[in-house]
Amino acid sequence: MTLNILFAARPERWQQYRAPLESALAAEGLDVNLGTDLPPETVDYIVYAPNGPLRDFTPYTRARAVLSLWAGVETIVGNPTLKIPLTRMVDHGLTQGMTEWVVGHSLRHHLGIDSHIHGQNGTWNPISPPLAEDRRITILGLGTLGQACAAALTRIGFPVTGWSRTPKIVEGITCRAGPEGLRAALATADICILLLPDTPATENILNTETIGWMPRGAFVMNPGRGPLIDDTALLSALDTGQIAHATLDVFRIEPLPADHPYWAHPNVTVTPHIAAETRADTAAQVVAENIRRSEAGQPLRYLVDPERGY
Repeated sequence: MTLNILFAARPERWQQYRAPLESALAAEGLDVNLGTDLPPETVDYIVYAPNGPLRDFTPYTRARAVLSLWAGVETIVGNPTLKIPLTRMVDHGLTQGMTEWVVGHSLRHHLGIDSHIHGQNGTWNPISPPLAEDRRITILGLGTLGQACAAALTRIGFPVTGWSRTPKIVEGITCRAGPEGLRAALATADICILLLPDTPATENILNTETIGWMPRGAFVMNPGRGPLIDDTALLSALDTGQIAHATLDVFRIEPLPADHPYWAHPNVTVTPHIAAETRADTAAQVVAENIRRSEAGQPLRYLVDPERGY
């Protein structure tokens, strides 16, 4: 039987994803009709990007699942018209990209690279950084991305603490959980990395109070979600020196407005949401495998829990 698969994303993404999806679906042995303009009542699966045009899932009466191309699903999970299973994107390319960004900027802050790049003024200042074993890193969020970053950082020699809302055991790192564990996790955060989903429970998890639990002169890195940080509190902490520097990849409004204080602050680095881009080739393989699993009566991978929001 031929499966009708709707690609519901921006037009430029269709050009990027069409060939990889066709190849991956064929490799899974699936006979498909893949397109961007299929009659809603004939669609079996929806490959979806949250910034695309599709908002109302009601007409898709035959559809069996929505397969998101994004890791974050906060803009769709609460959609009242979505009554069928939703999966989020977890793929090698996205995970590897995030790991490289996190490790790169962690080493940048650890080694004090900025001071050398901006300090070419003829002054010899031979201050050596500590060893990695003496620089403590805390990762807020121990999902797929958080665990991958923790593993890479521990291999270099950093002692890593991870925090999650519910208890987890991850080999090689100190795990904290729940409200009572957050303070202990932040107390050892010489570098704090935010990799949590955007939910009501995680919004403003870094605020005036929690920033105060961190060691003075700590570094903050946010490649997770913009609303995880109270921007006003972070700017105040940067001005007082409680936070030495913040490297931010995600924001409440994107693109970040040109007049936002982050752009002009000397102790903020803005990167334009590039930490973890979904790669078409690897993402297509994840989508194709999930459709094959569904057709074989197997559970979908990376299924979103609507109650938790991720």
